[in-house]
Amino acid sequence: MHATGGPAARPTSRDVARAAGVSQSTVSLVLGGKWTGRVSPATAAAVQDAAGRLGYRPNRAARSLRLGTARTVLFLVPSIVPFFGAVYDGAARVAARHGFGVVLYPWPDGAGPAGSPFAASQEAIDGVLVSSVGPDVPSGFGGLPLVLLDSDPAGPVPTVAFAVEDGMRAVVAHLAALGHRRFGHVAAALDQWTFHARGAALASAVDALPGGAWTRAAAALDVAAARDAAGALLDGPSHPTALICDDDVMAAGAYKAARLRGLNVPGDVSVTGFDDEQLATALEPELTTVRLPAGDLGARGMTALLDLLDGRRPASVALPGSLVVRASTAPPR
Repeated sequence: MHATGGPAARPTSRDVARAAGVSQSTVSLVLGGKWTGRVSPATAAAVQDAAGRLGYRPNRAARSLRLGTARTVLFLVPSIVPFFGAVYDGAARVAARHGFGVVLYPWPDGAGPAGSPFAASQEAIDGVLVSSVGPDVPSGFGGLPLVLLDSDPAGPVPTVAFAVEDGMRAVVAHLAALGHRRFGHVAAALDQWTFHARGAALASAVDALPGGAWTRAAAALDVAAARDAAGALLDGPSHPTALICDDDVMAAGAYKAARLRGLNVPGDVSVTGFDDEQLATALEPELTTVRLPAGDLGARGMTALLDLLDGRRPASVALPGSLVVRASTAPPR
């Protein structure tokens, strides 16, 4: 006698192969995202259609045991803020399409060289994404496939970065076209490639302007520290007519510094940011800033890491940003 009324058997890859009229190895290639160049698009579509009709879902645990991999990527970030949330979302979407999970792990700047949070990292994770951290952090993951995000694309490790130099040059060009020649740089006091690159690009762009001059004050990435740094610039002998900030949070501090001195933004001093986070449109006036494609950074980084895991060597790339002009910039008095 056979039992009745129990749950239906879960469809297997063999069921999908039978329904699509192909081998199980073909099913594995297609559903593993590795069919390009090996299987025709028509066959891939037939496998995907059969899997959808049957409600087939890969058994990740069984696949991991069979392949000897964890199907897990460690994603290291300096902090949990909305910007890195968007980067994570982009990475996780790509990872999910290939049957990988992503573990988000914060490693604050200044915490020293990173080590894996797992006791036996080679057994628990397959690869590592590291975003926007100091130069010594990646050294803690020797032997694991590694891709850097928002880091120096000229380095030896595959990297997906933002073209931050182009963004900073666009900021200076915009302000110069308005008539500004005296600039204050409210700089992030972090030993990260992205901030070094922003500062160098600003300096070279202003130095190339006839009559251009700049001063710089560094601060932690928070509103209060940026307020004090911006205030020091505004109180200095150069009296900048524009404050260029390394990110939008620092721009909020620059707003506070201006208003504490009875200055109007942008009538008395223009202010710009970088990143185009939600804060940029919450400020009044809304902030001129450089928009960086955070989700694309995560997606392209995860794609590069998956290529690395498949034995390919991905090329380093730089993603362009775009200047978003709002009401915080105007011609100087």
